[in-house]
Amino acid sequence: MATQTKPQDDAGLQGKVGLEAQGLDPKGDVHWNLVAPVLIQNAIRRDEGELADMGPFCGVTTPHTGRSPNDKFLVKEPSSEADVDWGKVNQPFSEAQFDTLLADVRQYLNQREELFIQDLYCGADPKYRLSVRYVSPSAWHMAFVRNMFIRPEATELPTFDPNFTVLHAPEFQGDPAKHGLRSSTFIVLNLAKRMILIGGTRYAGELKKAMFTVMNYYMPKQGVLSMHCSANIGKDGDTALFFGLSGTGKTTLSADPNRSLIGDDEHGWSPEGVFNFEGGCYAKVINLSPEGEPDIYRTTQMFGTILENVVLDGLTRKVRFEDQSITENTRASYPLHYIPNFAKSGRGGHPKNIVFLTADAFGVLPPIAKLTREQAMYYFLSGYTAKVAGTERGVKEPQATFSSCFGAVFLVWHPTKYAEMLGKLIDEHGSDVWLVNTGWTGGAFGVGKRMKLSHTRTMVRALLHGDLHSAPLDTDPNFGLHVPKHVADVPNEILNPRNTWSDKAAYDAQAKKLAGMFRENFSKFEKLVPELVRSAGPAAH
Repeated sequence: MATQTKPQDDAGLQGKVGLEAQGLDPKGDVHWNLVAPVLIQNAIRRDEGELADMGPFCGVTTPHTGRSPNDKFLVKEPSSEADVDWGKVNQPFSEAQFDTLLADVRQYLNQREELFIQDLYCGADPKYRLSVRYVSPSAWHMAFVRNMFIRPEATELPTFDPNFTVLHAPEFQGDPAKHGLRSSTFIVLNLAKRMILIGGTRYAGELKKAMFTVMNYYMPKQGVLSMHCSANIGKDGDTALFFGLSGTGKTTLSADPNRSLIGDDEHGWSPEGVFNFEGGCYAKVINLSPEGEPDIYRTTQMFGTILENVVLDGLTRKVRFEDQSITENTRASYPLHYIPNFAKSGRGGHPKNIVFLTADAFGVLPPIAKLTREQAMYYFLSGYTAKVAGTERGVKEPQATFSSCFGAVFLVWHPTKYAEMLGKLIDEHGSDVWLVNTGWTGGAFGVGKRMKLSHTRTMVRALLHGDLHSAPLDTDPNFGLHVPKHVADVPNEILNPRNTWSDKAAYDAQAKKLAGMFRENFSKFEKLVPELVRSAGPAAH
């Protein structure tokens, strides 16, 4: 007869303090710090999802298949009010509204038949990490956070004392009239009470990104730059950072077989070096193939991986990675050690190279350029990429996207604070900064073609090896970027984007247009940055 995990079996995994620390007095069973196999057993028992071929767990989060940024709020309270960049990203929420919502969420959780608790670390450096307690009635969501964050050893749990709490109630529907919400969905951060409330959405990414927002507040207060980037480290101990919005190649280019992966999404840069905030990866898997992304594909064939919103073949239970019928935003969550070449410590030294990735669908930015310190701050504040024309009727132009610090929706302080910290760290540690365009060449989207991944990989490896550190440079006349004249094994003609266009006048017009977009976007920072940074962007002609 199969054994069943009983609530009392979990007692040895309980942290230093019970749920009274979270103001909870649950009536049902409480499962403390279950390991992944037991969490997934419980998720299947509770009919929260199903197993795919080879064993990964599949959860569906409809109707929410992405984050709900309009439903995210920050409590306006005296200890942090003056620090926060209030606005569309950081929407204010009153202390009274929070207390009302908190009471109702606590009551809801207390009445569940079962609660699952995970005590985890956010931050690989013990000096800066947070000890976070997650509480949820959903077993698979707790398997997700166990993948995504840093798991204490069993011997550490008896002394684990949480200094941050996330109360997760995915099926609880908020009341806009009673709770002051925009809808029944809510992600509410209270920095004074060191607490996050999440409800009305099953989308697991909220559990990850809400803590990233918290780290974006606390880390700068401790002299640590919080960054939305991937990081890896070479055999000689040289660390590299890769910033980039979705679709720019951040995950692909940081997963280098010759370098160890520190992490693929969230890091801090402290006086001691770089450290990962997380213990796992949350990779997009739409159209995933074993040829294109072998390491990520391998994780989707492993027990313990959580697959979100993928479609399974009804007969074989194999994942149909090309199927977008639930969403294009299909995801895989897996612990870092599922990737063969990972840095066990989650830490690295001060970065020797910093790479800003952009997929320029206008086809006018050079495939690689070296940035001055001031240009680094300018392009960091700009956070540019361009998406291809959408499917809407009449939309034929690429769509420019500017997201400050390559992660505007997760920032708490004003973006200039993070840029100033970056400039200071570049000065202190002499890091080289590069802009790498993984987008179009030979014309805009629809005319030109996507930059060859083999060429991009060759250029990135050359900069990481130091081959381009003192290379002769040309200056791009439109953007002022410093472009290497030669990169071994890359055709010289692609280094100057104008040379790849058959219609030079069309290139000039497109470059002028994009330069104007940069200037228009940067106008909001003009009075807040030094003249040298202000003038580091594209010049008006």
